[in-house]
Amino acid sequence: MELLTDVAFLSRLQFALTVIFHFLFVPLSIGLGLFAALAETRYYKTRDPKDKAASRFWVKVFTTTFIIGVATGITMEFSFGTNWANYSRFVGDIFGAPLAAEALLAFFLESVFLGVVLFAREKISPKLYLVSTWLVWFGSALSALWILIANSWMQTPAGYEVLPDGSKAVITDFWAAALNPSTVPRYLHTVDSLLILGSFVVMAVGAYYILRKRTPDQIAHGKVFLKRGLIVGIITVILMLPFAHMQAAQVAETQPAKLAAMEGQWEDGPVGFAITGIVDDKAEKSTLLELPIPGFTSFLATGSFDTVYPGLNTMKDGPVDLSGYEGVKVDSYEGGIPGVNITFQSYHIMVLLYGVMIIWLILAGVLLKKSNNASDGAPKGKLLPYLIVFGPLIPFICIQAGWMVTEIGRQPWVVYNLLLTNDAISMGVSAVEILITIALFIVFYVVLFIAWLRIVLKQIKTGPVVDGDDAVKASVLSDSTPAAVAVGASATECSGDAAVSEDKDQKDGE
Repeated sequence: MELLTDVAFLSRLQFALTVIFHFLFVPLSIGLGLFAALAETRYYKTRDPKDKAASRFWVKVFTTTFIIGVATGITMEFSFGTNWANYSRFVGDIFGAPLAAEALLAFFLESVFLGVVLFAREKISPKLYLVSTWLVWFGSALSALWILIANSWMQTPAGYEVLPDGSKAVITDFWAAALNPSTVPRYLHTVDSLLILGSFVVMAVGAYYILRKRTPDQIAHGKVFLKRGLIVGIITVILMLPFAHMQAAQVAETQPAKLAAMEGQWEDGPVGFAITGIVDDKAEKSTLLELPIPGFTSFLATGSFDTVYPGLNTMKDGPVDLSGYEGVKVDSYEGGIPGVNITFQSYHIMVLLYGVMIIWLILAGVLLKKSNNASDGAPKGKLLPYLIVFGPLIPFICIQAGWMVTEIGRQPWVVYNLLLTNDAISMGVSAVEILITIALFIVFYVVLFIAWLRIVLKQIKTGPVVDGDDAVKASVLSDSTPAAVAVGASATECSGDAAVSEDKDQKDGE
């Protein structure tokens, strides 16, 4: 019950809940934005009304998700002033710059061209419309870059100095701050994970259409979605290996306390690689099932099995000199360790689910092959399609586990090694006020999620629908025989004659 009166804990809990909810929609919007652009690219090449319908379908799903993501993101920015006022005063000169750049350079770009995509298809050239769909996705990816620059600076601050009176940190080198040691690895690692989630969602929609077997068109769309999601999924899952390695190596170099928590290491020495285990924070010990290769994590980070890293016992009690540790690139650590067991378990859940995603890609490939071999495009049996339909839960949980490692693993620091979390909270906010806002957020977000889910599920149930005019044009143009051309010409002439006759009758009536 003590936690219910701890303002710092409650402020962290409130921010965590809003971030988790917000980060349900951000990965979906960035991941699905790519597939909307790919669908429009396909239509630009084929001019097939079915491809146009698929493009419109993904734009609808993307837009619905994007709107909720924007709305829930505003909440977090307000909380910097309401719950984290001391943090805002201390690092506002630095943290505010990437947030402002995100709004001016990325969000406006994304929003303007989303308006073009939604309302100007028939008013601009096909090429400009295609470019607009890609700019929408590019804007979302650019927005993620600025947000991750801000977050990365909190993890590995650079390009700053603290004023002599200690009141705040000010920026001294913008590019050093923006391109701090963790920006590039974190951006590549994060965005790739968002694209993995998008690919699993697209595969799930494809499997759903194959499972329902409602119409030949939906089965055809299902096979296309399954194939496209599978291709992007394979590429992004493979790319995750080097990107994840870059991120882990950066953590080893700049955040040794987080590395030690990720592997449950209490004493100095080479870091092994645990398959699973239990970490007892109070007893300061770990029971681990490790690979039978001593120092394997040290090898992954530095290329040597003998590289020694500081353990949690060395870093927990105050300033420690880290200049003697070969694999660490920071000179000192001010002390304090994160919640070790939750960091350890979150990290290993993330690694485990990466392996599960590989299995799911294999299953999706099997489903696609069976669908292509089936006479009606819908293979027998429901188990395999059902597994793919629920596949997006795997990368989503993996993403959330990864962010728990990132954020909990840097505690007790809100700005790593510079500003303690307990020193960053607002002093005038009471525990009761935070509890009330948490309850209100939960109620409102549940309602918001249900509304979003109903809309998106309805869109998916309806599926891509070919516009009537597009279907007529396609049926005429698809047949190149003279008879078809004559019929098309006759239809055009009749339409023109009807229009003239209607206009004449209207004038006579007047």
